[in-house]
Amino acid sequence: MKNIGTRPNGPACASAPRCRSRIAPAAAFGAALSLAALSPMIARAGDEPFTGPNNFGVTGLYETPTARVMTENRFRLGATQVHPYRYYFGTVGIFDRFEVNARVTQVIDVPALTASYGDTKDKAVDVKLQLVKEGKYSPALSIVISDPTGTSIYASQSVVASKQVYPFDFSIGFGNGRLGKTQLPAAGEGLQVEMFTDPAKWAREGLPFGGVQFAAAKWLTLLAEYSPVRYEVHTGDPAQKKYFPSPVPSHLNAGLRLNPFRWLEVAASWQRGNEVGVSATVSLDIGVPVVPVYDPPYIEPPGADRNPFPARIGRALSEVGFSNIGVSTDGFFLRIDAENDRYFFAPRAAEVLLETIAPIVPDTLEYIRVTLRENGIAVAAFDASSPAHARKGEDGAPTRTRPTEEPGFYRGEFDSPVGKVTHRQWFDYGVKPSFEAFVNDPAGFFKYRLGIAGWIAGFPWTGGTALLQIEGYPLNNISSSVSPLSIPVRSDVAEYKKEEINLGRLLFDQIVALPKPVYFRASAGYLETMFAGVLAETAAPLSAGRFLAGAAGSAVRKRDPDEPFGIKGDKTYYTFLAQGRINVPEVDLSLDVQAGRFLAGDRGVRLAVSKFVKGVTLSAWYGVTDTSVFSDPYNRGYHDKGISVDIPINLFLGHDSRTSYRFSLSPWTRDVAQAPDVYKPLFDLIGRNAPVLLDKDQKSMYKDN
Repeated sequence: MKNIGTRPNGPACASAPRCRSRIAPAAAFGAALSLAALSPMIARAGDEPFTGPNNFGVTGLYETPTARVMTENRFRLGATQVHPYRYYFGTVGIFDRFEVNARVTQVIDVPALTASYGDTKDKAVDVKLQLVKEGKYSPALSIVISDPTGTSIYASQSVVASKQVYPFDFSIGFGNGRLGKTQLPAAGEGLQVEMFTDPAKWAREGLPFGGVQFAAAKWLTLLAEYSPVRYEVHTGDPAQKKYFPSPVPSHLNAGLRLNPFRWLEVAASWQRGNEVGVSATVSLDIGVPVVPVYDPPYIEPPGADRNPFPARIGRALSEVGFSNIGVSTDGFFLRIDAENDRYFFAPRAAEVLLETIAPIVPDTLEYIRVTLRENGIAVAAFDASSPAHARKGEDGAPTRTRPTEEPGFYRGEFDSPVGKVTHRQWFDYGVKPSFEAFVNDPAGFFKYRLGIAGWIAGFPWTGGTALLQIEGYPLNNISSSVSPLSIPVRSDVAEYKKEEINLGRLLFDQIVALPKPVYFRASAGYLETMFAGVLAETAAPLSAGRFLAGAAGSAVRKRDPDEPFGIKGDKTYYTFLAQGRINVPEVDLSLDVQAGRFLAGDRGVRLAVSKFVKGVTLSAWYGVTDTSVFSDPYNRGYHDKGISVDIPINLFLGHDSRTSYRFSLSPWTRDVAQAPDVYKPLFDLIGRNAPVLLDKDQKSMYKDN
């Protein structure tokens, strides 16, 4: 991956003959693994409890991986120091058998290009796929691809097998690059995986490795490892010249891991025969509330039953988190329109709505249809038979109960609005924390700003929104030593982000929907921190929302970073983008595609992959465009990339909320594949309201409860 720091020049050295004798320890591990496969003492098959991270975050021992993978929908954050390396990492079990690791490697006391940048740092991504799960007699088998793009300083590709004879876990593997005889060359903006492109070369340049773990107690694991890393021949490693002019004293590493809690791991080790290693890791399940979410049931006040039941329904729903409520009935059929202001999942909103009105509706009612709306725009609807009445407790008070049957979300056209609306919401406001971070600017590897973003919105009519957003960042170290590039649509972002107070948005937005549904929107004003102008967008769900199709275009000018309402220059930037999304509810995955003209005039494609886990959305994007429009070397040949996570605030509040917080991380000195930051894109308006996703969320909700 990208490395700003200095690195010694010179070809990777050939392997030293004396290193070949060190295959013997790995052969011993192989023999132990073979015995394990035949042993009748096998007590369990699986990856737990041997799923701790190696030095740089991949599930493994110290410098080598094992075939074990993180549990699906679990993540960890950690740091390790084994002089001269300091690692910072984050790992996610994206799917069953598949984990992704992102890391930063700091080389202590090896300076980078500028004094403000500090020590040399390299960022990389690793992926592990478990091809075969462990069986009664067969080991687990995984492939590990480390640092396959960019500088590839610490790149390797390996295959590894692991077998439990509990409380022991034996691993043996074979890898090239960092784990092999020679260092791999830089991959640049492409991908370099010799294991697949040239397997014969991979086999020639690879070396074996292995290790064993012993679960001495639930909270204690002992580890030993044979590492094949030849530090002295990896001349592309910034640490080699200063710290590794000759072979390390030992290729055996050993130590222990302590797990005082399931979410905390601390470790100590003796590595390379001359260094102490220490690490700390926090691991958590994704989407599990820190504070249990509980919303108390509605209890109708005394005397309310003297009012007509439509008025009672309107009051009850407004008390439990709904607004813009319309109610109509002919005595047998009840229609309700409501805007969900509180509940993150629409099926949960449906459940609460039915529970709330159950004690109110008359026994003669047979059928109900509810349309959930956003600022008057229909986004989801469900049908239900007569709601179940709340059961009475021993003291006569109503208790919250689930309806006798699940509400059925339907896939046809939405009904026209109910005529009279009560509890109209004309305004909304809110405040949430805001943290923005960027990496790899020569002025400093990690730039950030931390503060709050506050907004107030007015809703004058159906689909119309007037928005004012102000941001304040008392903690802000953003600056850049890179001058704006040839077509500076984003590379001058530091001029805008360095301000402690920003006018984030000041705009008017209008959304119109057809019953089918097909959505249209237009926005005008100060659209985001850097651009003002107009944009238009359209979107429609297809095949019950498994596919979304749409298009977007904009005409914008740069804002003046020093004047909140000023415009910088007279150049107009245009975008014309076809947009699509594929939802795969079976694995809670979505793929977004944008293709066309981006802000700088570069044409190409931007792909984004997202995994949804109990409200948390993990995303990564990659943009490939024709960069010949740029004349600077930073943008030419560059592919935009980054990661983000959306976290619902209800995980920390103890009650439900629709608000979520987004954190993204990406390089910032580039202008490739950029588009305006749209306020509530139409694809997000549809979002989890797509029928196939409503079905999935509803089934998950009833299963979990």
